[in-house]
Parts: sequence; structure tokens; C-alpha cells
Amino acid sequence: MSKERKFKKRHCKYCEAKIDTIDYKDVNMLKFTLSERFKIMPRRLTGNCKKHQELATIAIKRARQSALIPYIVDRKNVVESPFDLIK
Repeated sequence: MSKERKFKKRHCKYCEAKIDTIDYKDVNMLKFTLSERFKIMPRRLTGNCKKHQELATIAIKRARQSALIPYIVDRKNVVESPFDLIK
């Protein structure tokens, strides 16, 4: 029989902060949903609920269109922390 894995239950950061809308201009809040290569992380890794994951996805896509967040990170120019570049 396989052992049941017990992982720590992840909680939605947006629900705990009681945030109803996610603003695309608030990049510091969006960086919790992005990986180090600025890819959108899935719900199972971030712990977001479905509602806030959809809102965060839309906000990240809008921030990318307005050039607040890059679409990709160049592999040749590796930076230790790409979030330091975002102000």
C-alpha cells in the first residue's frame, strides 16, 4: 500500500488579506504568483483559490501588455533576483 502524503494546506494570500480585486499596477502583490522566469505559477503551487487565481492571471496579462512585467527572461543574461528589477 502506498503511504498517504500529508502536505501543509496552502491558503490563498488574497483571501487572507481580504482583497476583492487585484490591480495590475501592484506588481509587488503579483510577484507571489510568478516564478523566477516570470511564468504564471499554477494554483497547486501558490495556494490561491480559483477566483483569485483567475483575477491574478488577468492582472498579470494586463501588466505584461503595459510593460510592467516582462514576458520572458533572457537565459543568457541571468540575474540573481529578477524581482529586484521591478520597481
